[in-house]
Amino acid sequence: MARVKRGVLKRKRRKKIIKQAKGYKWGRKSKFVAAKDALKHAWVYAYRDRKKKKGNFRRLWQIKINAICRENGVSYSRFIEALTKRNIIIDRKILAELAQHHSDIFKEILKETKR
Repeated sequence: MARVKRGVLKRKRRKKIIKQAKGYKWGRKSKFVAAKDALKHAWVYAYRDRKKKKGNFRRLWQIKINAICRENGVSYSRFIEALTKRNIIIDRKILAELAQHHSDIFKEILKETKR
């Protein structure tokens, strides 16, 4: 059976890893083992933080809604409770947008929940 040498494939695989580690500091951008380890960590962080990002935005929306609610004399939890009781279905992202850029519309929603 003929001998198979894998130099080309090995180099191709390593160059792909090195290329993905472009921009990293020190040996992690040029040494294969260090680059491979750095990329494994980076992929874990990227996956985890894509999930965390959603929670962070939700927290930010809650803060924005709470701020305008407090200005009008009602807490965030009471406001959300009133929305659900009145069957007003607006998600927190839209409420935060209204609170920040269209406060007059948000105040109308507040009046509706107070009735």
